[in-house]
Amino acid sequence: MPNFTDFTGLASMASAASAFLLLLPGIVGPSTTLRTGLSRPRLAMLLGAVFVLMLIPFGGMPLAAYVRGVTGDLSITTLVLLWCALPKNFWPDTRLKPWFGATDARSRQALLILIALAALALYPMALGVGAFDPYRLGYGDPLFVASLLLLTLAAWFWKFFLIALCIAFATFAWAVGWYESSNLWDYLLDPFVAIYALAAIMTRALRAQFQRHRSRGSQPPLPG
Repeated sequence: MPNFTDFTGLASMASAASAFLLLLPGIVGPSTTLRTGLSRPRLAMLLGAVFVLMLIPFGGMPLAAYVRGVTGDLSITTLVLLWCALPKNFWPDTRLKPWFGATDARSRQALLILIALAALALYPMALGVGAFDPYRLGYGDPLFVASLLLLTLAAWFWKFFLIALCIAFATFAWAVGWYESSNLWDYLLDPFVAIYALAAIMTRALRAQFQRHRSRGSQPPLPG
């Protein structure tokens, strides 16, 4: 019988598959209407159908289990981003703000920058670049855990609520042994959210650079 870790792991893969649909063209528009994408009821039915389909056994195991066998469990940070992003496609931001205020653009951008910096520091060193392996800190190093606590408090104080939620949930899940892994890094970070953060930051930077060049090109020449 599947244990609690298996249930949450399969649910996370099903959630990821549902969220992937939101990236496809023609699914979601700026206002989630029939003119710009699927209507909210149709979008909800489509996402729900994909979620259920991923949990239906095929060949003795759910589809989500096959995906999980290849990718492993997603980090808590990834799950928080997924489960905060999905509701925004069904309700206006004004309704969501009291409940999902942590997903504002400022907090989300700060989280992506933090993820990118952590990934650039963790993965190369964990693969042998340099003499220090930060991955070992995830096995319960007191200074590392204390630093995360201070970072969580600072993020909450400066209203970067999404950062505070991700670290707090990841640390709690690690403390209770939510996943099979006993390393805190596996709760905080995974390659998929690292790649997503790096891609999002680079895309944002390129878009800003393009807009600056475009605005300069549209300015009238100075009188000679």
